[in-house]
Amino acid sequence: MAERPKILVTQKVPDPAYPLLEAIGDVEANQEEGVIWPNDELLRRGPGHDYIYSLLTDNIDARFLETCAAGTPRLKMVANMAVGYNNIDVDAATRLGIAVSNTPGVLSDTTGDLAFALLMTTARRIPEAERYLRAGKYKGWGPLLFCGAEVHHSTLGLIGAGRIGKIMAKRASGFDMQVMYYDVYRMTPEDEAAYHMTYMPMDEVLKQADFVSVHTPYMPSTHHLISTRELSLMKPSAILINTARGPIVDEKALVKALQSGTIAGAGLDVFENEPAVEPELMTMENVVILPHIASASLKTRTLMATMASDNIVAHFHGQRPPNIVNPEVFG
Repeated sequence: MAERPKILVTQKVPDPAYPLLEAIGDVEANQEEGVIWPNDELLRRGPGHDYIYSLLTDNIDARFLETCAAGTPRLKMVANMAVGYNNIDVDAATRLGIAVSNTPGVLSDTTGDLAFALLMTTARRIPEAERYLRAGKYKGWGPLLFCGAEVHHSTLGLIGAGRIGKIMAKRASGFDMQVMYYDVYRMTPEDEAAYHMTYMPMDEVLKQADFVSVHTPYMPSTHHLISTRELSLMKPSAILINTARGPIVDEKALVKALQSGTIAGAGLDVFENEPAVEPELMTMENVVILPHIASASLKTRTLMATMASDNIVAHFHGQRPPNIVNPEVFG
């Protein structure tokens, strides 16, 4: 019988994830909800585990991986409970023979729902209007009171047309929106027709869209993909939505664009230096900000949690993890 592996779960996750892990190994878990171990604590606890169950807020860098690879038992796999894995040095993991997995697919619809909700609430100034009402300032209906932007029949520009981008296009069709997109990989004509999407160069998407929604993965080539030049191409009435990754948008450039009226507003679920947010964004009435909750439905987060566990269980049984990021380490 194989020796029971040692598994470290770095943050509190939905309960159904744990029995899957406990069935195969000895689990050490951070059970303090909302507590993220700092780098030195993570580095102290990591060595001596076969598997690390991580989240996107954990810094799984080369130093951490090398330290854990030198431990006994040796680290075999990092299972990230997230679609993105830019928090993990995958090149270092591959060099050390450590498998890395993620949890794609299950959160696409939920994230698309939140992205479209963010578009709607920003356009119609809903949080601003609610704050006004709660503050006791409402004295009666007025013809100019909180007039916002039209959503129906407007133009949605997507930067990135993967799973979530396509879902946004489907949501937009219910509002009779014209949808244009830019992606490094252009869709087939059949898919463009099916999703009612028109391909355009990125600059044209920025120039023509009433709403620009970011759905590209974060990688070195997309760092500050949206910065001063790109924001200057957008309409003064346009609204930027970002539910992808914070560093895709140059946050300081966005602040300046909002302050100067270069664009009309922004809806943000992610930030460049999370959990820190540019202080000016916190005070702007034309910005809706959320604490990275795009996938935060109980059903979706539970599916993500059990998927991460399933990846570990598969590896333990000598099977290729369903969502392995670096399959070359698995032979």
